[in-house]
Amino acid sequence: MSAPRGAPVLVDNRWVAGPDELAVFFGVRALSGVFVKTLRVPATSRAYILQGDKATEVPQGEYEIEGFFTRLNHLLRDQHAEILVTRTGALPVAFTFDDVLTSEQLAVTARFTVSLRIENVPAFARHFMTEPGTIGVAELRELLTPPVRQLLEEFVGARSIRDMAGNAGLREQLDARLQGGLALLLAEYGLAVVKVDTVELRHDKYDANRARVGSLWLAVDERHVQVEHRKHLDELYDAEEWQRLRRAEAAARVRQREAELRQDDAIARAEQSLRGADRAHAVRARQIELYARILDAQSRKQALERGAGDVLAELEHELAKKSAGRRDEALAWQHLRALAQVRMRSELEVAQQDARQAQAIARQRFSQTLLQQQIRHKLEQAALIEDGARKQAELVRLRRMEADAARRGREIDEQEHVARHQLLVLANTARRREAERLQEWEDAQAVLAIETARSTAQQDKLRRTIELEAMQARAQQGVTLEGEERRHALRLSELDAFAAMDDSAKLALAAVPNATLLNDFMKTRVHATMDADQLASLAAVAGAGKLTLEDALELVAREQARRDGGVDKDRRHQVELLTVAAGVAAPRCSHGHAMREGERFCSACGAPLQS
Repeated sequence: MSAPRGAPVLVDNRWVAGPDELAVFFGVRALSGVFVKTLRVPATSRAYILQGDKATEVPQGEYEIEGFFTRLNHLLRDQHAEILVTRTGALPVAFTFDDVLTSEQLAVTARFTVSLRIENVPAFARHFMTEPGTIGVAELRELLTPPVRQLLEEFVGARSIRDMAGNAGLREQLDARLQGGLALLLAEYGLAVVKVDTVELRHDKYDANRARVGSLWLAVDERHVQVEHRKHLDELYDAEEWQRLRRAEAAARVRQREAELRQDDAIARAEQSLRGADRAHAVRARQIELYARILDAQSRKQALERGAGDVLAELEHELAKKSAGRRDEALAWQHLRALAQVRMRSELEVAQQDARQAQAIARQRFSQTLLQQQIRHKLEQAALIEDGARKQAELVRLRRMEADAARRGREIDEQEHVARHQLLVLANTARRREAERLQEWEDAQAVLAIETARSTAQQDKLRRTIELEAMQARAQQGVTLEGEERRHALRLSELDAFAAMDDSAKLALAAVPNATLLNDFMKTRVHATMDADQLASLAAVAGAGKLTLEDALELVAREQARRDGGVDKDRRHQVELLTVAAGVAAPRCSHGHAMREGERFCSACGAPLQS
């Protein structure tokens, strides 16, 4: 473009970026043209050669032309090439923000560094290497300030000053949030976030004359900042001031919710401006955080201890309007947690849509800022053109590009405005859906209560039936036992009556086999009671016509000997006969022994009851 020769990008063909530069890039008509002198790639640099859609890294060292193309033989020495030189380590970019608001509207100052490096060379070249030049700390800070501030406001705005003061891992959480959010944005442009270091995060309190009263250090890097004192929260603010701050926070949430409910479908009547959109996002994030604390709590006391008192009071007030007569504390807490869960789900739906829209707008604004930087750089180069006509033509072309870029910026603003309005419409829809979900939950609980009542009634009925059957079984068992006892008593009385009868009655009532035995027994007993003369007379009578006198005397003698030797046996036999006579009623074992009523085994021999 007939521009005058400027300062060389690289000195002595030594490929290295400057102290505040992330990358240096330029193009050559023929790759062999870089070897006017010896090519040097120091250890602190990484060099890449781009031809077509391929990027080749040049290892560290010094190269002559022939040795270079012998080592990297796939490169074309006579073809156009682009050179990218970047640093080996990451480039730290410092950021400072002084007016980031917490959930209580208290300003917090944040200072931290974001370390960046090139991760994807083709993607970086596609977005950044449209013209020869450099990209350093100033350009990166300009590009990253909007998304970094948005991420910081989301993090701080969702927390209270007390939450952050009592959080020992606050710095690590903030670093992780910034690194994760920026990684999603920069990956498309070939950049990577190596790490984020929070140097300090503090809150300053000022009096009416804007004189600093004290500072609360929420997070501080001792390697960079020497802290002389740390003010306690209660030393900075008294109870009245805390009460005022809590009321302000609650009022901000109420205004946000009312504003969302009052939105009209026409964009012109939208009550929220783009400037307040980030604050609305922070309020929504705070609501989600407080709802989550209620869901994690196991009781109302625990929810209060976790700092969710304001939202808890709001939910309890709404719950009281619907169920003023409820007295069951456990059921009321369950209903309140369900209400918090429904609210949180609605807020998450809106927040997720908001995050997607914010991410898309952030990409567009990043590309827009990058384009404006490139146009500004081209204008600076065009101003150095010596040919007036060519200079004028180039400036006109670049001004036209600048105007197009400005128009594109306004279109992005309009898209963001439309997106915000769509988000408000989504919020209204979510509120209506929230009421429907709550009603569905209450209906489900009512059905569950009815089913539970029916189940309880059935269980009670079954229990009463079981108890009644048990009572009947016990009564039947009592009747059976009483009958058995009566039958046993009757059998004993029958034995006693049979034993009290005279001999003729026993003989008449006994069965035929038993009667024969009983007759013999009775004869023997009669003979045993006779004296010798009676026995002789009996023998004489019995032997009349049949026996001789000697036979009768012999019979009397045998009978007398039998009587004398078997008195005891006769007595035992008498008992056995009595038992046999009572055999009709008494149970017996398999060996014939008499058994008592109720016995299952014989006490004499151990045999079982005869079936």
